[in-house]
Amino acid sequence: MEFVLSKKETVETNWDVIIIGGGPGGLSAALYAARGGLKTLVIEKNFNVGGNIALTSLVEDYLGIPSINGEELTQQMRKHVEQFGVKILTGEEVVSTTFGSPHIVKTRNQTFNAKILIIATGTNPRKLNVEGENEYIGKGISYCAVCDAPFFKDKTVAVIGGGNSAFDESLYLTKFVKKLILIHRREEFRADKILQDRLMKKENVEFLLNKVVQKIEKENDEMVLTLFDKKKQSTTQLRVNGIFIYIGLIPNSHLFNVDKDDRGYIITNEHMETNVKNVFAVGDVRKSPLKQVITAVSDGAIAGHTAEEKIRYE
Repeated sequence: MEFVLSKKETVETNWDVIIIGGGPGGLSAALYAARGGLKTLVIEKNFNVGGNIALTSLVEDYLGIPSINGEELTQQMRKHVEQFGVKILTGEEVVSTTFGSPHIVKTRNQTFNAKILIIATGTNPRKLNVEGENEYIGKGISYCAVCDAPFFKDKTVAVIGGGNSAFDESLYLTKFVKKLILIHRREEFRADKILQDRLMKKENVEFLLNKVVQKIEKENDEMVLTLFDKKKQSTTQLRVNGIFIYIGLIPNSHLFNVDKDDRGYIITNEHMETNVKNVFAVGDVRKSPLKQVITAVSDGAIAGHTAEEKIRYE
């Protein structure tokens, strides 16, 4: 049985391995599975592969490549994977999975079967969950500097967060904006020192520490943040043209009935196996001490290799 996507293309139903998610972890798993001779399908809900890293302006911590644009890196990964016959289906969102023999994967338009299922669904940005946030997403509030920085050229923006993502994205924004105000709820930042040093050298950056966002409003073309000062125990208002939020990530694991930790990250063993037979998890969706491109690729390599061994010997 085959599903017809167009007059030029068909996608088969039955696969040795289905990988849900086309980020670095998923693509690495696909590469190792395909090189092991497995019939491999990658399903990515977006129309481009790469996950969050594809939206990153600069990647400087991938061994062997001192500096590269995130989208360029993931496109190179895709090209490499497709050379080994991996089918990558983009723009197709998985809506349910049923574990068994075989595993059943349903998208909005199709149903697939697989002997091995690899979860590589990554994470989504964590929200502030304050009044006004949902109302103004895309109307002054963004979670992606690479996507939206040009809209704020020569304007003033606020960045909320204190980790690597907040600093990475702020460095990118400084090339566009007139002024950037970094708001952090604590006294000290969690970002790597090299990123802190770079941002602190920028003349168009201001830092507001010990401030908690309580509410977001919009007046004409300005975004109005109500900030609570933890030291003074008082509130003030800050007016900017745009707001970028980087306060953490939430794993995209809700579709999968596997063991997870209290934050929703999927628990695996050293072979990337979950508690369900022939179901693996790799990359940012997996419980791990470090979430980087290089660790996601490592996860994928282990899962893809283990999948090949399981099919060969079972």
